[in-house]
Amino acid sequence: MTTYFFVAASEKFLTVEEPLDEILKERMRNYKENNKEIDFWLLKNPSFLQTTQFADLKAKIPSTPAVVLSTDKKFVTFLKLRLEFVAVGEFECPNAEIIDPFKVE
Repeated sequence: MTTYFFVAASEKFLTVEEPLDEILKERMRNYKENNKEIDFWLLKNPSFLQTTQFADLKAKIPSTPAVVLSTDKKFVTFLKLRLEFVAVGEFECPNAEIIDPFKVE
């Protein structure tokens, strides 16, 4: 079982209004330099937000959601501090409702 951590907000906020692209490119560059495997993903409209576990969180996102999903809790904490207006969450997978954490709607 793997624990995933995420920040969530509207797709527009994460991809247009915030410099998320810069943050992710810099992190990818750093991982490449240090021969580290990528452990974060940008997902638009992820299916796991449709589960009962995240119904309240999804209701707070004004339009189509997007998330940065990671197995690195420290990175998600950094994103929360950097981006401010995002929701955070975590889940273990697979579980009864979430079989594939990367599935999108």
